[in-house]
Formats: sequence, structure tokens, C-alpha cells
Amino acid sequence: MRFTQGFNSWGNRKIELGKEYVLMEKNGRRERVRAFLKKEIVLVAAWILAVFSAFFVPPDPAYINYIDFKSLGILWSLMVIVAGLQKNGLFDMVGSSLLSRTEYLWQLVLLLVLLPFFFGMLITNDVALITFVPFAIYILKRSKKEGLLVPVVVFQTLAANLGSMMTPIGNPQNLYLYGISGMEVTEFLLLMFPYTLLSFLLLLVGILFLPGKKERLTKEKNSGKKTVPDGRKNLFYGILFLFAVMTVAFPKLLPYQLLLLLVFVVFFICDRSVLFHVDYFLLLTFTGFFIFTGNLGSMEFVKDFMTSVVEGHEVPAAAAFSQVISNVPAALLLSGFTKETGKLVIGVNLGGLGTLIASMASLISFKLLTDEYPGKKGQYFLTFTWVSIVFLGILLLMHFVVM
Repeated sequence: MRFTQGFNSWGNRKIELGKEYVLMEKNGRRERVRAFLKKEIVLVAAWILAVFSAFFVPPDPAYINYIDFKSLGILWSLMVIVAGLQKNGLFDMVGSSLLSRTEYLWQLVLLLVLLPFFFGMLITNDVALITFVPFAIYILKRSKKEGLLVPVVVFQTLAANLGSMMTPIGNPQNLYLYGISGMEVTEFLLLMFPYTLLSFLLLLVGILFLPGKKERLTKEKNSGKKTVPDGRKNLFYGILFLFAVMTVAFPKLLPYQLLLLLVFVVFFICDRSVLFHVDYFLLLTFTGFFIFTGNLGSMEFVKDFMTSVVEGHEVPAAAAFSQVISNVPAALLLSGFTKETGKLVIGVNLGGLGTLIASMASLISFKLLTDEYPGKKGQYFLTFTWVSIVFLGILLLMHFVVM
């Protein structure tokens, strides 16, 4: 009897443990799903909208025409190339080399801010932030200047967003809008140059208000992480980057299909792991929005309404939409309702300022800093918001008064 009771007790315990394990598994899955939804909210929203719109415009072969494969192909190629250069330590090496030449705090801060500003023009704003925000956190912590972390990272974020608007390859929305605009490279550069120049001056003025600018730094304090990149890989990746720029500037000279093949073959041979470190969710997000906006354009009453809202008001409309849905989706959404693509370029780029979600790249900095310093969330949010709104107001004022 005692043995039977013990056996039954153990059996009941096993059942309880089994139930607890199943419950833990369910909770674990829920947490993973919740984390995914939180991290990829724009992707989820894009495909919810795409599926919802499909009820009004049933799927058919015309859907394939909605998708801009050229933009997706060039974007994928650039992301792979930049990921390879980043993994190979090129950007860290350049940053460390420049930082070794700084002597005063103002020089250090200026360099930390201008690195994402200028690199953002070539490697996109989000990659510039992923590269240089951790770099700034490391340097300022080592220099015992952690009190400057919030303002410096705020200015880095604004710098990456503002610098990236200068070139067609600086951010995803530029790449897409440039592709459909028919503009020449020089025309695009001249369009965005005045806004980029004013942004540069605003960043310089902002840095002047930071405390302790004239403090002297020792070489030991500002030494960065040392990296030893593979020169041959960087040579191959650099050549591919030039090819990608050629594809954007001279599409007839180097078709994007050939670029895709070259990038895939080179990275498959040199470092195939890089092919798995690309933000494929961004490409899927684009695809979802292509389907959604394509379906909207097929619904006459929606097309007429959106055209009346956007046409003739491209800059304020794009800036306003960006505050709510961020500037990449805003570019994809509004591009089907106006022929003034140049004004849309200005609107979505300026619209990357303002709220924290106006540019999804801004969330990268927020996460990188607050993961390291959770107590600075409130300070960062408030500082970023008011500085970003001031910058947005000045740039919009310049557009409406001067331009």
C-alpha cells in the first residue's frame, strides 16, 4: 500500500512537472512572439495592411507589378556589402584612427557626431548608428564623461538621419524615391544640399552648448578599440560598394541583376555568414507596403482622397505622416499619390526628425543607450524629442521661407 501510494504520488508529481513544463513552453512562446511583435511592429503593420487591402482588391498576377524589385535588389546588395565592411572592422579602424588625433573634449564630441553624419551618406543612417553609437558609449565611458552620453547620442542620431538625406543611397526611402523619380544623381544632390548644409551648421551650434568643451583629453582616455581588418576582403567589398553606387547612378551601365549576382558570389566565397546578417525583415516590410500601396492605388475613391491630401502639400504631408508611421513607410505610401517626387524626398527626410518613431533608425540609438543605462530612458526621450522638434522646425521654416 505504501509503495502504491508512493508510486501514485510520484506519478502525480510527474504530471504536475509535465504541466509546468508545457506551461513554461507556452509562456516562452508567448514571450518570443511578444518580443518579435514589439521589435518588428512596422513589418507586422505592413502585412496586416497588405492582407486587409487584399479583401478590396483580390490577389491576381498584377500584384507582382506592385513590387519594385530594383529597389529591393540594390538595398539588399548595399546591406550585404556594408555588413561585410562592418564585420571586417573597417569603420571601427577609421573611427579609432581619427579619435587618436583628438586632444580636447570638444574635438572628441565633434568627431563622434560627425562620424555618423558623413558615414550615413554612404552606409545608411541605421548602419552608421549601429556602428558609432556603441563606439561613443565605449569612448565616453572610458573617458569618464558619461554625463555627456545622452546629448552626444542624441546628436549622433540626428546627425545620422540628417547626413543620410544627402545621397540616394543614404537611407531606404531615398533609394526608393530616387529610383522612381527619374532624377540624375547631381540633381538629387543639389536638391538636398541646402538642407544638409543647414543641418551641419545646426549640429555645430548644438555642440557649442555642451559643457566642459575645453577640457583636455589624454591619449590613454580617447584610445578606441583596436581592430585589424583583412585588407583583401575590404578591397573586394570596396569594389562591390563602388559597383553598387554605379548601379544607382548609372543603371544602364551596370544592371542591378548583375550587381546581385556579383555580391552573392563574392560573399559566398569570402564570408557567407554575412549573407545571414542582413535585415531581411526590412525587405519584407517594403514588400508588404508595396502590396498595400499598390492596392490603394487601384481603389479610385481612396486614390482620389489621398491625392487631394498629398498633391500640392508634399512636404508637410510627408513630414506629418512620418511622425506617426515613420519616414520609410510614409515614402512608400505617399509616392503613389503625387508626381512631385522631389518634394516628397524633402518631406520624408525632414520628417525623420520630430518624434522618436519618425525615423526607425532613431530607435536603434534609444535601444543601444538604454540597454546599457536603463535609468537614462526618460532623460534621453525628453532630450531627443525637444532637440529634434527644434531642428525640424528650423528646417521646415527654411523650406517654406527660403526655398
